[in-house]
Amino acid sequence: MTKSELIARLAEVNPHLYQRDVERIVTTVFEEITAALVNGDRVELRGFGAFSIKERAARMGRNPRTGEAVRVDSKLIPYFKTGKLLREKLNS
Repeated sequence: MTKSELIARLAEVNPHLYQRDVERIVTTVFEEITAALVNGDRVELRGFGAFSIKERAARMGRNPRTGEAVRVDSKLIPYFKTGKLLREKLNS
């Protein structure tokens, strides 16, 4: 599902809201999750899952074109862990 499909479905389920308002709500939620992760915070949505940041260590990689060894710096990556309720729904 894309962001626009999510907005369309939410607008369909909530006919009392304008689509532009639903779009603003969805965008705000994503921006707040992003801002929290940038600040190093963890975002937990009970029953759905938790977003956090993990550090990927520096390593030696390979250039696929030449096969030459290349140093890959450490970096922060977003990490999502599913909640218990979501896992149960997926596996029932």
